[in-house]
Amino acid sequence: MLAQFGANFAAVHSVVGQFNRRRSGILLAGVAVAAVTLGGCMPATVALIGADPADPGAKVAGAGYRSTIAPYTSLRPTAPAPWRQQNERVAPAPKSGR
Repeated sequence: MLAQFGANFAAVHSVVGQFNRRRSGILLAGVAVAAVTLGGCMPATVALIGADPADPGAKVAGAGYRSTIAPYTSLRPTAPAPWRQQNERVAPAPKSGR
């Protein structure tokens, strides 16, 4: 019984393998035909409007420079200041109702 099962499995496996090889060949041929057919549908290239970007002699706008840290001024080292005056300068104004 086990030998018969093994023989059946081998026969079925052989037939399925042949079927899959044929099917994959047909699929590959279909993909190749589709690629060639769709390759003919590519739009024609058009001429560039203006200067060719690959031309090293083409005129371009000037490049300007702006520093990203222009308003920065170094605050170190600083001389120590009295802490009370600094606190009073940044503290909110006292309310008159209190």
